[in-house]
Amino acid sequence: MGFDNVSLTIDPHVHAVVRSAEQEIRELIRQRADVMKRIGTIKQTLAGLADLFGDSILNDDLLDFLDRSSVVRQSGFTRACRAVLMESRVPLTARQVRDQVQKKIPGLIERHKDPLASVTTVLSRLVDYSEARCTVLGPGRRVWEWAAEMPLPVDSRPQELAAAGSD
Repeated sequence: MGFDNVSLTIDPHVHAVVRSAEQEIRELIRQRADVMKRIGTIKQTLAGLADLFGDSILNDDLLDFLDRSSVVRQSGFTRACRAVLMESRVPLTARQVRDQVQKKIPGLIERHKDPLASVTTVLSRLVDYSEARCTVLGPGRRVWEWAAEMPLPVDSRPQELAAAGSD
């Protein structure tokens, strides 16, 4: 007896449950993507405010959450790549992300046999999670950016505001 014969004898209620579960999981995945985008937007806002007014406006929990804590600790590779993308105002290549992770957490990259491949894998995963967007610029040339809900207009970005206020 093959699988085709077995599937024909399955109760229609089982098929209904499977369809219902599939719809629910698709909706939950969509909701997760929306929540991750919102978290990214809020983290970018907090980071921008801290850039503008100084880290002292953030409590220790927020500093740690935003990877701005002065405590030296072992940070995760995915978390480091995520932080680099979130803090960048422009899309980055995998090489640029790798270099920024190296600057941010020296030694973290060295634990990987092929750091560029590891970064590319993490960035692709962040795209799958709807936390990042990937744009193909040409053969073998891709850039990634944080997938915030709404990008800040150029004239309201914290760095530009701080520079404008110093004139």
